[in-house]
Amino acid sequence: MTTTAPSPFSADQALCASSLVRGLTDRLTALPTVEANVLAGHLLAPGGLATDMRRLLTAAAQHTTARHDKDHPVPLTPTAPKQTTGRPTVLIVAPGDEVYRGYCLEQVAAAYDVIAVTPQPPTWEAEHLVDHEVADPYRLDQLLAAGEALAARHTLAGVLTWNENLLVPTARLAEHLGLRTNPPAVMENCRNKHATRRLLAAHQVPSARSGRVRDLLDATILAEDIGYPIVLKPAGQAGSVGVIRVDTSEDLAAAFGFAAAGAALAGGQNSDILVEEYLDGPEISVECVTEHGRTHAVAVTRKKLGFEPYFEEVGHTVDATDPLLDDVAPIAAAAIRALGLDHGIQHVEMRLTTTGPRIIEVNGRIGGDLIGHLVRLATGLDLPRIAADLACGTNPRLEHSRLRAAGVALLYPETSGTLTHRSIDQDFASHTQWLDLVQWIGVVGDRIILPPEGDVDVARAGLFVVTGYDAAKVEERLAETARQITLAVQPTGAAA
Repeated sequence: MTTTAPSPFSADQALCASSLVRGLTDRLTALPTVEANVLAGHLLAPGGLATDMRRLLTAAAQHTTARHDKDHPVPLTPTAPKQTTGRPTVLIVAPGDEVYRGYCLEQVAAAYDVIAVTPQPPTWEAEHLVDHEVADPYRLDQLLAAGEALAARHTLAGVLTWNENLLVPTARLAEHLGLRTNPPAVMENCRNKHATRRLLAAHQVPSARSGRVRDLLDATILAEDIGYPIVLKPAGQAGSVGVIRVDTSEDLAAAFGFAAAGAALAGGQNSDILVEEYLDGPEISVECVTEHGRTHAVAVTRKKLGFEPYFEEVGHTVDATDPLLDDVAPIAAAAIRALGLDHGIQHVEMRLTTTGPRIIEVNGRIGGDLIGHLVRLATGLDLPRIAADLACGTNPRLEHSRLRAAGVALLYPETSGTLTHRSIDQDFASHTQWLDLVQWIGVVGDRIILPPEGDVDVARAGLFVVTGYDAAKVEERLAETARQITLAVQPTGAAA
């Protein structure tokens, strides 16, 4: 009986190898047939790379994780703390949603023993945790008590969160436990968009004219001073909640009501409303790693927006060799310095205007919408693992192990209503190696509510991720995959 020798490669090395081999295949298929055959003959000839390539592909296959439909996570029965491994222990505050943040917890758990404060008993998180406490992380007294209980059972090396609304409470918890953190006041300045604008202006970092207003009269006066179009936004919210572009004075009153409603929603740091200069041009984000006050810009994310005049993000693309990175890195680093951030991961949003790149906001955590996953597919860098390293005072590795590109498309139906059908061509999904992930969010029977009435939690039906050797190839593959997907919605009020 023949047995297969264990792979000598780690999962990361195998995925990197697979990425390189697929990139070579992509380039071969782009060449004229004669040239491709000649080059392939050299590569695969006896004594050439054939043996090594087969070994690499075998190793990659051994480490490939099967895709699962995660619509219905099965609650797990609470158990006693698992046996720890002797690795450093990291406390995660509110690991979040499996669709968007599952990869974060998985990557941290690959290197650390992970414990968590969760608002509900763990379900999907349980396989990655050695212990947990259930508490409301938005109530500081409960968060501190849960942290103390976990610290009594484990020697903690660090604490972190990737939840925007919990950045300040997590900093307070870390300070309370004597663990490494940016000061809570610094995180408050990141969370408060008015404070951010003031600090950027004081340090002469290119940003937008902005002012805080108390009511519609104040907004009217400031909007006339700045000049239309302007943007209204809550100062303490996240995820484009309550953000709207206003083109004329006639639209201001209704838009102010929309922004005020967003500011009043749960999770906001305050109910302030800002009137800001509208920054025209493509929107990007710069994914940064800051260590001992020194910032490394590791990737640029090109964004796609929809549902004007709102700022709904409908897709993202990351290319490891994006030439824009060198141009925008100094501005992102200047913004991070202006806010006083000493370490951690930062997601710095900006617009590429006719007067140059200008800052929208600085988020002191990993970007949402699977951006960290795209960064890993494109560069090999695990931002969640790096975030844990920094929280524990460990120097992270920042060398790229891939030079690829990746993109995510977020799926919205054409109209609001009840989701009646969702599918992807199964033959395409099963045989397309560059299709990294297809994830349904809405299930048949769910209500889908598009902006402005609905936010990202109720507007999206699913998402998919593709890879390629550069951004152009990724865009081509995003379009090709979209053609294989069918979404059907019965509009509200329509006959069944």
